[in-house]
Amino acid sequence: MNRWSVRVDPSWSVQSWREAARRALQHRVAPEQLDWLQEGEGSLLDAPALATLSAPDPEAAAIAVPKAFLELAATCLCHRDPQRHPLLYRMLWRITLGERGLLTNPADPDVLRAMALAQAVRRDSHKMKAFVRFREVPGEEDAFIAWFEPDHFIVDRVAPFFARRFAGMRWAILTPYRSARWDGQVLAFGPGSRQADAPVEDAREELWRTYYANIFNPARLNTRMMQQEMPARYWKHLPEASLLPTLVRDAGDRVQEMHDREAQAPQRRIPEQHIPMRGPATANGDSLDELRTAAAACRRCPLWEPATQTVFGEGPRDAQVMLVGEQPGDSEDLSGHPFVGPAGQLLNRALQDLGIDRNTLYLTNAVKHFRYERRGKKRIHSKPQVTHINACRPWLLAEIEQVSPKVIVCLGASAARAVFGPGFLLGRDRGQWHTLEDGTRGFATVHPSWVLRQSAGPAQADAYRLMLDDLAKLADHIPTHHPSGKHG
Repeated sequence: MNRWSVRVDPSWSVQSWREAARRALQHRVAPEQLDWLQEGEGSLLDAPALATLSAPDPEAAAIAVPKAFLELAATCLCHRDPQRHPLLYRMLWRITLGERGLLTNPADPDVLRAMALAQAVRRDSHKMKAFVRFREVPGEEDAFIAWFEPDHFIVDRVAPFFARRFAGMRWAILTPYRSARWDGQVLAFGPGSRQADAPVEDAREELWRTYYANIFNPARLNTRMMQQEMPARYWKHLPEASLLPTLVRDAGDRVQEMHDREAQAPQRRIPEQHIPMRGPATANGDSLDELRTAAAACRRCPLWEPATQTVFGEGPRDAQVMLVGEQPGDSEDLSGHPFVGPAGQLLNRALQDLGIDRNTLYLTNAVKHFRYERRGKKRIHSKPQVTHINACRPWLLAEIEQVSPKVIVCLGASAARAVFGPGFLLGRDRGQWHTLEDGTRGFATVHPSWVLRQSAGPAQADAYRLMLDDLAKLADHIPTHHPSGKHG
């Protein structure tokens, strides 16, 4: 069996990795035949370079892979794990040889590893956006430099964010392995630098420290959570870090002062913003694909950070019926698809019993990120808060706008609140038809996960029958089929 060596240069380059993978695939080079070399490494077995094989035929049929895999690969390539290149090629090999649904299997070891790498890169990217601090370059007008030490190869991935955020100034971000520079027009990249090349401090930092000291709330101090969100390794980059020891030390005395201070009545109330049923700002002219892409970068609430990914809705664009659940579960969070876990399997059973083809429905959730609590190695579902539902509601409204279903079915109280409003009570209003302000009809029933939580035996059977009776109301709105082949 011939062996080949291949090097991705730079190691985080999507284009370089794709070219190497495409060449290997077209020559049917199996994963075990490839030595993926890191910078400065040579092939232990003196394997010839893959580049000596003929280049891919430009007229050959393109290798079709799911878009989700390409997005996952682009993220994983930014990780420092030297095994990421062979891992991604092994997954690509499996997908092209028939395992098209590989990413939908959250228990697969390769998928689990890739998801873990991607999550680490996303977390490191978030830290870079949060903890980069620009300092003015002495003697230059409107020129700034920041020093940062990322865990992974994320500069090329995150620099466009700063170009959009600080488009009106000239800046550079220096890291040990890579630098990014923005001149107000063009974003350019260069080699790494030393921390000594960045300014130590500027006049604005004293103003920032004064502001930070005044907004610091000692009553909400939680040092454990603070160090999770703002790890000590980043403190050296933050001007406010020098204040933290004193602020933490004096927090108890300041809380007591707040407690002893005479209460003051609020001067005004800010009315709750009304969100119309149709036409939210996020939906204007956006297709479902554009909405899905935009939702993947959603930061409306804190749930995005611990979650693996945004889980957007799926189904026909012209579906007559939309099913809205509460939030993704563990399986959905890992796979990126709604209703694929135990609750989704029970829903599939109910739809099959009613002769309803799931593929004719649009399935989504009121909240797009998985909220959970860790118990050992397990991630246990945690009910989303009203703030999470409200933060995600514009995405749900945008989906309704694009799909324009005739019927909306809410599975559980959280979904019903998002669609019908806070006055809806599942125990009182379950199974009853309601008409939304735009004329869309809908009703709510229990969530399949509620059925699964009932005691095995008669209690669970009764709960399943209750859900089934409610879903049977859909028979008049979509074609149904039966095992016998007859249609209803």
